[in-house]
Order: sequence, then C-alpha cells, then structure tokens
Amino acid sequence: MTPRAADRARYDRATAHLDAPLAIVDLEAFDANAGDLVRRAGGKPVRVASKSVRCRALLERVLARDGFAGIMSFTLGESLWLARAGFEDVLLAYPSADRAGFAELAADPKLAAAVTVMVDDPAQLDLIDRSRGRGREEIRLCLELDTALLLLGGRLRIGARRSPLREPAELAELARSIARRPGFRLVGLMAYEGHVAGVGDSIAGRPVRSRAVRLMQRAARRELAERRAAVVRAVRAVTPGLEFVNGGGTGSVQHTAAEDVVTEVAAGSGLYMPRLFDDYTSFTGRPAALFAQPVVRRPGVGAVTVLGGGYPASGAPGADRLPVPYLPEGLRYDPREGAGEVQTPLLGAPADDLLVGDRVWFRHAKAGELCERFDALHLVEGEGVVGAAPTYRGEGRTFL
Repeated sequence: MTPRAADRARYDRATAHLDAPLAIVDLEAFDANAGDLVRRAGGKPVRVASKSVRCRALLERVLARDGFAGIMSFTLGESLWLARAGFEDVLLAYPSADRAGFAELAADPKLAAAVTVMVDDPAQLDLIDRSRGRGREEIRLCLELDTALLLLGGRLRIGARRSPLREPAELAELARSIARRPGFRLVGLMAYEGHVAGVGDSIAGRPVRSRAVRLMQRAARRELAERRAAVVRAVRAVTPGLEFVNGGGTGSVQHTAAEDVVTEVAAGSGLYMPRLFDDYTSFTGRPAALFAQPVVRRPGVGAVTVLGGGYPASGAPGADRLPVPYLPEGLRYDPREGAGEVQTPLLGAPADDLLVGDRVWFRHAKAGELCERFDALHLVEGEGVVGAAPTYRGEGRTFL
C-alpha cells in the first residue's frame, strides 16, 4: 500500500460516521508543516496569515507553538473580531475603507493597542480621520512596499500590483506625513514578494518554464533585498522606533528571513499545503487540509460522479485554480465538464472500484478559501476524529 493509499484508508475509517461532503485537517501533517515553517524561518518569528487558515481554533493551536507570533489578517472587520476574541497582535495586511470599523477601532483602547492597519497613501489617512467619530485612540500603522521586479526599464512588471510605494524616498515621505499627523503612529513596514513566495519553481512536465521561474526569482530576491534594506534605513531615519519589518510568505520563508533588516516573516498556506504549493524545490510539505465528496452516480465504465466539488480558487482563471482529485490516486476531470457546482464527473480506472456512497478526497488549490465552503473542519489524529473546529463560516463570519 502506498503512503497515499494508506492515508485514504485512514481518512475513510476516521470519518466513516460522518456524511460527506466534509472537510478535514490532519493534525499530524498540520503540526509537521508548522515545524517546517519555524525551521525555515531560522529563529525569526512567523506571523500567521489568517486568510490561509480561517479557523480560530487552528490559529490558536499554531500560535501556541514556539516560533510563531502574531496574526496577519485580511479585513478590518476580521481584525477587530480576532482582537475582541483575545488575539493581541493583529496586522491588517490590506488597506481598508471600512468606516464603521475605523470608528470602532478609534473608540476602543484595547482594539487600538492590538490592531495595526496597512496604509500606502495619505488618502487612506484622511478616510480614517473622517471615520473616527468621537474616537480619539491612536491608530497603529504599517507601510507597504511594492516588491515587484521591474525589467526593460519598467516596461515589464513581474509581481502583484499592490502598493504604489516603491522607492526609499517615497516611503520616507509618507512616514514624515504620518509623523506630522496627530492620532497616528507608524510601527511597521511590510513587503510581500508574491512572485517568489507564491509561485512554484518546479512545475511538473515544464522544465523550461521551471528554469525561467528560478532565474526570475533569483533576480527578484537579489533586487528586493537591496531595495528593502534601503527602504528600512530611510524609514527608520524618520521613525527610529519602528517595531517590525515583515516580509515573505510560505514559498520564500528561508530567503526572506535571511535578510538582516527583516524582523519577522509571514506564512499561512504552508500549514494546510494546498495544491499550488506542490511545485517548489526549496521545501516539501504534507497535505493537511482535504475535503471529501460522495460518489452519487456510476454513469459508465471508468467514470463516477460526485456531489458538488466546483470550488475554484481566486486568481486568473485556469485549470490550476481547480481542486485536484487526490484520493484515490488516478482520477481526473472530464475536460468537457470540469468541476461542477452540483455534480462533478471523474474519469479514470480507479472509478471502477468506487461504489455509490464512497468518498473521493480532494485538495483545494488555495488554503483558506476552502473554509468558505465548509462550516467545520474535522480534526483527524491517528485513526480517528478528535474534534471539529468551526471555520469562520461556521461561526457566522464572512468577511469578504
């Protein structure tokens, strides 16, 4: 029996008393992935990206481990909710236009002390000031640096379009603007190199593209390390009390942590290890989060149909955004139908061994987005389910 076949048998036995569709987290794999992130961080704390976890119980589990500190959140509403629940260090990774949220933040000393918000434009400061109402608490701020690699004199951009702030002088100028405004305190700097952290460099069956990605990432790491160091020097000249410099992501933890100016790294997807993180040469994780769909039809030889399963991930549309049939090995989508909202045909020799009521286990393309489909994650340990942890959805929270 292969390791994957053994996992399938174990997951089937552990969840036999539950009806599918359902989602699980293998705690042994989750903890092993957490340990690997800490090892790769080389002694620098790992801030957990909540967008990739979306389950408070699992956020608490990983933050209880040595080597992890703080949360990187994705909306202001989520940040306030987590802070009210007792999480004491929440960095909002994206700018917000949530006026009610800013009014709540500015009126509550506990929230204002726990939450740091992201800015990259003076207009965002204006919006916060207009939203304060009677709240006068000092708002903690973090600046975001654009990490994209620019080639051909800037005509070719590799990397996400995030912050407009790129050069040291631009970030230093916004830092000075913040220093002149009452009610704000600059405490951090963030730079997320998604074109390194979130792009695999060993793509199955595509050696030429893989080599091109590795060359691009090597150049991007070198360019960003030099520019990030210059930015940190410029911002610290204005704000000597800067508390943290955050960078990285699951795919770049060890590279980003090696930069002297970086004080912490961020990661989250590496805990669940969704399918998009299979194609890396620098690390190997264990799939920890899976979902099961029940077989409901056998339409012919070499084919079964499962209920639902059409859970595409965000990003540019493509086959890589779809979940992958994982267990049993050897199943594939019908190219004329793909993954359907209500039913999904699957093809391959293993289909002939599946009966109505059996399960097919899938891996989602991205990490936390799976939790928008399920209200609980069943926690598998060894041969059994040891509990169920509500997702954000299961707690009645949908932040986007």
